[in-house]
Amino acid sequence: MSKLKTIIVDDEPLALDLLRSILGAIEDIEIIAECSNGRDAIATASSLHPDLMFLDIQMPGVNGFEVVKAMQSDVMPMVIFATAYNQFAIDAFDLHAVDYVLKPLDPERIQRAVTRAVERYSTPADEAGHKTPLIGAIEEITKRLDKESGADAKPAAELPPGMRRKLLIRDSGMVKVVPFEDIDWVDAAGDYMCVHALGETHIVRSTLRELLQKLDDKMFIRIHRSTVVNIERVVTVTRLQKGGSLLHLADGNSLRVSRNYRESIRQLFQ
Repeated sequence: MSKLKTIIVDDEPLALDLLRSILGAIEDIEIIAECSNGRDAIATASSLHPDLMFLDIQMPGVNGFEVVKAMQSDVMPMVIFATAYNQFAIDAFDLHAVDYVLKPLDPERIQRAVTRAVERYSTPADEAGHKTPLIGAIEEITKRLDKESGADAKPAAELPPGMRRKLLIRDSGMVKVVPFEDIDWVDAAGDYMCVHALGETHIVRSTLRELLQKLDDKMFIRIHRSTVVNIERVVTVTRLQKGGSLLHLADGNSLRVSRNYRESIRQLFQ
C-alpha cells in the first residue's frame, strides 16, 4: 500500500516539531504539508487532498473543530485529533469512533492511531464519508458544554410567525435566525448539516432532504450528493480536466462540483 499523504496542524512550534519527528519514523506516513493555524489547514487540505490530517483542537482563531466544519465532505480526509481536552470530550470521541492522541504526545499512542488509519484507508468510506463521525463528536461536545453552562435554547415555536426565507438554527443555547441570502453553502454529514453563513458554520440536526424542503429551490442547488450551494454567492466557475468543476464563492471558499451534477451547473453558468 502507498503511504498515507498526511498534513500536520498545530499552532505550537515545539508540538509541530515533535509530531514531525514521531511521524517521520513511521513508514506508513508521508508528510506533505505542515500548518500552524486553522485557516492554512483548510486551504492546504482543499488544495492537496491529503489522506490523513493530524489536527490540534485548541488553536487561536480557527480551532480544530472549525477546520472540520469548514471542509466539504467529499474532500474530507481522515482526522486524528491532538488534544489536551478533559474526559468528557474523550468520551465523545470514543462514542463516535473518532481517533485522537492526548498531549503530551506519545509515540506508541500515535503509532496505534496510524495503524487504525491504515486499516480504515483500505476500507472504502460510506456515502457520508469521514466527516460524519467527526461532526457527531463535535455536536456531542457542544451539547455537553451547553449543559454545563446552563444554556437552554428558546423553543422555535416561541418565535414570531412569518419567518419566511429564514432558517432557524439552534446554536450554543439560542435559536439563530439566518436569512437565506446570508447562507453561502450547506454540507451534509450523515444526519447533520453544516450551514455556512457569513463566516460562521452552524451544525443542524437534519437530513439534507429535510433541509432542502425549507430552502428556496430557486436559490439553492445541489452540486454533490452532500453539498448544496447558494448560486447567488458564486463569483467564478473553473472547469476541471477530469469533469466537474470548482465554484468559487464570495466568502473565498471553493466547492467541488461532482460530474453527476455538472450539467445543472453548466446550464446556469454557460
